[in-house]
Amino acid sequence: MRKIIQFIKESHGELKKVIWPSREDALSSVKVVIISTIIIACVLGLVDFILSIGVQIVF
Repeated sequence: MRKIIQFIKESHGELKKVIWPSREDALSSVKVVIISTIIIACVLGLVDFILSIGVQIVF
């Protein structure tokens, strides 16, 4: 039980040292992730479309 309490105290102490991002930084990162996801999805969709047409032509 002592180790659990010590772990919780140490975890709490470490969380106080964390520099949390500002709201603007977090929103900026979310925008980058969403845009990147959309671009990658479009590229993969295009590759899939081209490959499916190629397979239909061959077979």
